[in-house]
Amino acid sequence: MSSAHFDSAHSTATVGLTNARTRIVGDRTGFLADAIITLVRFFRAIAGAFAAWFGRVSAVVTPLGWSLLFVVPAAFVFGYGLGWVELVAVAFAGTVLIIVAAICLVGRNAFTIELSVPHSRVVVGERATGLIMVTNPTRHRLISVKVEVPVGRGLAEIAMPGLARGGSFRHEFVVPTTHRGVLSIGPVRTVRADPVGLVRRELVWTDARELFVHPRTIGIPSTSTGFVRDLEGNPTKDLSNSDVSFHALREYVPGDERRYIHWKSTAKTGRYMVRQFEETRRSHLVIALSLATPNYATEEEFEMAVSVAGSLGVRAIRDARNVAVVVSEKTPEFAKRKVLAVRHLNTLTRTRLLDDLAVVELTESALGIMDVARVAADEVAGISVAFLICGSLATPTELRAASTKFPPGVEVVAIVCDPEKIPGLRRVAGLSVLTIGYLEDLQKSLARAAAA
Repeated sequence: MSSAHFDSAHSTATVGLTNARTRIVGDRTGFLADAIITLVRFFRAIAGAFAAWFGRVSAVVTPLGWSLLFVVPAAFVFGYGLGWVELVAVAFAGTVLIIVAAICLVGRNAFTIELSVPHSRVVVGERATGLIMVTNPTRHRLISVKVEVPVGRGLAEIAMPGLARGGSFRHEFVVPTTHRGVLSIGPVRTVRADPVGLVRRELVWTDARELFVHPRTIGIPSTSTGFVRDLEGNPTKDLSNSDVSFHALREYVPGDERRYIHWKSTAKTGRYMVRQFEETRRSHLVIALSLATPNYATEEEFEMAVSVAGSLGVRAIRDARNVAVVVSEKTPEFAKRKVLAVRHLNTLTRTRLLDDLAVVELTESALGIMDVARVAADEVAGISVAFLICGSLATPTELRAASTKFPPGVEVVAIVCDPEKIPGLRRVAGLSVLTIGYLEDLQKSLARAAAA
């Protein structure tokens, strides 16, 4: 291979790729570029290790505590050096505070804490709660402490009162479900701190719980009727010896089943004649969702696209259809070339599909809708209908190019999520483009497409 041809092949491999490597060195792949990337990764690892160490230390010592640790030695040095009695007094007072703070960290509370989350799965926007039960099994009264419960990226703080012998305390807190995803609730921890706030010690009491926040879905017409019927049961051009769609008669050959002998034709011709059938097809739906940031103008468009994929997938699962739901695979940060792959979501049950959709995210380096269509067409066999779901930034040219990646005879439907446009239907050769402004428009758009 000539060097010119190699350079041309390499440049095409990096077209459209945006990750950490391309932002640092562009499409260069020489020794210097690799050395720069190695240094960047090394310093990232060092920074990560230092951040982890500092995080463990800072979890015990507060910013005020760090300040006092600096002030006390300085006060001793300058106080004795300058003969400044007031500074020496400040140094001793600070030393006493540090000793008291250290004593406050010693020991462990004797109560028991339980965390329960009534529901493990909710739909985005639904009410969800968690419950904390604190019990005092000892014979003496326990002092009040502060209880903290991490909820996703937030934190629920609960002031637990003092508990008498055998007493208990219940507290219900609200879990925010405004965003799709998987929320980690807990572990529940209590905080021991000194009165001044120099140190704090966190004691973990429970394991974390997971709450899946599913995307919103709507009921759409059954895929056994209308536009999404996808030709199931319709005959193909492939001939079969046994099926339901009669095609013609032919002469009997050894191995044919006798039950398919056509006796009237046999009597007329004097030779055994058997029925021949056209093979009918079993539908196979493919739902392809782009996770590429360049395909969406806003986060709202992407959330609508996820809901569309969930609605179509749930309907197909309920109808016991063969369905594959695929999403863009992302290219690693320091990869030299675009990764042409898709990720198959679990379609065994409705719940598992929605669990997988709860964690999909927009990614700058993910495959665009055209590449997703190409990979899905190669990996999934026997496709009858393909749904391509994307946002408003996917151009008509890209959608038409994506539709050509599927074999002839596959019905390709592109669903464009654009809240700024009026719902509509456009048809071009081998492609139907449905534009929806709200999730509820999906029902009407599919019905309109079926009528057309």
